[in-house]
Amino acid sequence: MSSKQFIYYWQKRLLPILIPTAVRVVVIICLTAGVLGIWGSTASMSYAHAQLVSFNRGIQDQQTPLKPTALNATVYHSPDCNCCGGWIDHLKAQGFKITDFSTSDIETVKQKYNVPDNLSSCHTAIVNGYVIEGHVPADDIKRLLQEKPNVIGLSVPQMPVGTPGMEMENRKDPFSVLSFDRQDSVAVFNKYRAES
Repeated sequence: MSSKQFIYYWQKRLLPILIPTAVRVVVIICLTAGVLGIWGSTASMSYAHAQLVSFNRGIQDQQTPLKPTALNATVYHSPDCNCCGGWIDHLKAQGFKITDFSTSDIETVKQKYNVPDNLSSCHTAIVNGYVIEGHVPADDIKRLLQEKPNVIGLSVPQMPVGTPGMEMENRKDPFSVLSFDRQDSVAVFNKYRAES
């Protein structure tokens, strides 16, 4: 094949095939780049928008005062327990909404809520998911709800004189509020000194 024949063949046969193919390739590349560019910029804009919304919420959270946690207590106690009523009155005076259940089978309640025998007292309460056993002062319950430690709850074992509901004139025995967890760990949550 001579060079003249080759040029003729190239112009008449190959160019009509190669040019549309090359144009298609260029168009596909441009479209792909355009779509990817739009997607990329949209993704960037979405990310930037999400960051701005998050930032604005943070500012609003700092400006909006925190709503206080609702203080709901469900109290289980024996029907003939007088000091339990005194403790319930103490909680009501501190803003707790009480649901009162009198039961002759308080031991079953204590077992259900995993109250250790050595931390047992005369009544068991559930406050916002925490177990409160015995004459725990309202301020300690509020602190528990604010700090939200990983515990089952709090206990004031037995019935120390001077605890809420166990008042006897000015006498106040020393006592500790104990926290307890699922691993049977017990720790001092708060300590009260004796007063006379």
